Amino acid sequence: MFTLFNDEKTYIDKWAHRLRVSPGRATLRSVRIQECDVLVVGAGVVGLGHASAALDAGRSVIVIDRDERPVGASIRNFGHVCATGQSGELRELALGARERWLSAASRAGLDVRRDAGAVAARSHDEIDVLEEVAAARDSVELIDAAAVRAELGGAGGAALVGGARLTDDLRVDPRTAVPRLADWLGARGVEFSWRTSFLGVDDAGPGRVRVRTSRGIVTAAEVYVCVGHDLDRHFPDLADEAGVVRCSLQMMLTDDPGFRVAPAVLTATSLLRYAAFAETGAAAALRTRLTGERPDLLAADTNIMLTQRPDGGLLVGDSHTSDKTVDPFLDEGVSRLILTDVEDVLGTSLTVRQRWQGVYASRPGGPYLVGSPAPGVHVCAVTTGVGMTIGLELAARHVAGELVATVDSPT
Repeated sequence: MFTLFNDEKTYIDKWAHRLRVSPGRATLRSVRIQECDVLVVGAGVVGLGHASAALDAGRSVIVIDRDERPVGASIRNFGHVCATGQSGELRELALGARERWLSAASRAGLDVRRDAGAVAARSHDEIDVLEEVAAARDSVELIDAAAVRAELGGAGGAALVGGARLTDDLRVDPRTAVPRLADWLGARGVEFSWRTSFLGVDDAGPGRVRVRTSRGIVTAAEVYVCVGHDLDRHFPDLADEAGVVRCSLQMMLTDDPGFRVAPAVLTATSLLRYAAFAETGAAAALRTRLTGERPDLLAADTNIMLTQRPDGGLLVGDSHTSDKTVDPFLDEGVSRLILTDVEDVLGTSLTVRQRWQGVYASRPGGPYLVGSPAPGVHVCAVTTGVGMTIGLELAARHVAGELVATVDSPT
């Protein structure tokens, strides 16, 4: 016999109604019950990183996701693993994630491109920033304007003065990499339950957690909740204490411009956004110039960059605005601002095929968040725009118990 908690009894009665069984007479056999060592909530890059690390440790793993395929931040980005642009702990995490992406390339057949970053500079103060980083880091290779144009497939505006290759960076196709990673994990034994919502947790006794989902109950030894900006949907007190908000971005996909761009291409605003560049002494002069010449780019909090998809379309973006709830409406003026600057870098006009809103978690207290809102329940979120860059390594360290909680459970 099973002993039912009151909330579980209510939950089963609701399922009894859906199954056309008389409420009060339903038993645990009326709902799907599963057991595993590790349950992961969320099938984005951070969630799949947890699933992969747990599987490699010999644990049985179930992944649930409310959608029928990955559609969140992990597919709405540039597919750029920006290891060169990170500093401090993020640099260590990025280099670890870099090796995990390369391992996935060999083990799962993912298309991961090496030596896949570049900076296209249109002013000598940008070159000054690159020279300062190149002096301290051998993964930054200074190049002249002709070499930049070669990286751009022969394109390039008249304003180009030089740039750099970022040889630690990787590239994947964001729209296929994470789904293929999920398929590979599924083939290795991870069980996926798509279109399954996480409804909450209960104590299931020593060393076990009972997870209520929209498709039944799962009991697990450890639960990792990796839902990014939707943390407040499940643990609002924890999200509020950590100051988690949603960062909304505007991005576009263009038609194939007729040339091939091998790397992810960063520009001046990128040098103010990624710490390895922004922390240089030369970055102050760059910011001063842009404040005077391009206040529109700074007001929209842009990171003007581009990558190219396998079909030739260019992913271009992006802008940033943050709030607890973000409006779904795209600002055409901001989109035009982004597109015009990319066209200036490339020296050609572009035709937009798609526009969309990206959303990721953000907080003032740090680039990632880990915490434990209940025994056996762990949350993990990247809280800046580097999920593809650090997510796999952050997840592996979390599963291994190597991360110190960045926020305590609210009391």
